[in-house]
Amino acid sequence: MDSLPLPLLVIIFVAAAAVVWVAGIQLSKATDVIDARLHLGSALGGLIVLAVATNLPEIAITVSAAVSGNLDVAVGNILGGIALQTVVLVILDAFGKRGHGVKPLTYRAASLTLVLEGLVVVAVLAAVIAGSQLPDGLEVLRLTPDVVLIAALWIVGLLLVQRAGSNLPWHEDGRAPDASPKPQKSEKKMSTKKAFVVFSISALATLVAGVVLERSGDAASSQIGLSGVLFGATVLALATSLPEISTGLQAIRQGDDNLAISDIFGGNAFLPVLFLLATVISGSAVLPRANAADIYLTALAALLTLVYVVGLIFRPQRRVIGMGIDSFVVLVLYAVGIGGLFAISG
Repeated sequence: MDSLPLPLLVIIFVAAAAVVWVAGIQLSKATDVIDARLHLGSALGGLIVLAVATNLPEIAITVSAAVSGNLDVAVGNILGGIALQTVVLVILDAFGKRGHGVKPLTYRAASLTLVLEGLVVVAVLAAVIAGSQLPDGLEVLRLTPDVVLIAALWIVGLLLVQRAGSNLPWHEDGRAPDASPKPQKSEKKMSTKKAFVVFSISALATLVAGVVLERSGDAASSQIGLSGVLFGATVLALATSLPEISTGLQAIRQGDDNLAISDIFGGNAFLPVLFLLATVISGSAVLPRANAADIYLTALAALLTLVYVVGLIFRPQRRVIGMGIDSFVVLVLYAVGIGGLFAISG
């Protein structure tokens, strides 16, 4: 796409974004039904089904980068968007449900299961930072210890979330009093077969449009002269987070606040697992290719996640500029963090 004129790239970018947005809404509706039919629960459904589907573009780009040996692209693509994907919760909090007396998102969705999901994200990101400091040459059977640890942490996290959803030794299975009631899944009119068809078509549309989104955006940034790291961590990361925004807003409208948060936490925990796939395909250590900006954004993502974990525990009721205090803190920290990113890139 580098040879296309800038106006055409902008048109392609906007069209792909529209497709991703509509597909994301359908993904949320279909996932809601699939959760009910398979008895996954909102947290586990968001952690696996919806999180993987909304990150299909990242999967495709990682595979393509690993096959071509461009591991720097794979690392930057995965780590560059996790922090901003966490900021998507600010958007969901501010615009998902408005009106007088409406409590913040973390108040409505508070549960120990979501706290556990957030801690899994932090654990995975800590393993990413540690793995980036390992030397090259530790490959055994096309694997390195860091990517194996990341995948193991993700799997253990899934098992813990599944157990927490069915047998948590806390009052009301870890759900906070006065939290949003569980949505009535039995009233869904979509059949199971139709739900899987809608999910599959929407996932495919998200995959194709997401890749087009990233390729056209990257070409446009090159013509504008914007730094690849800065563009990737801001404009492009926001554009590729459109599936999470649309699915999250739709989930909140359906009354499933837990699914909205679980989708974000689930996606952020899943993305680093793609380093395992990139390592197997390329046969080379991936995380040591991470640069200072990548590690900086990873640490920022862990910090933002911890703010929301604290919010889920303390459940602030006060709203600031239409959002919860925790979301406001996340927004400020991200803005300051991007300032630091400019300093690193400069």
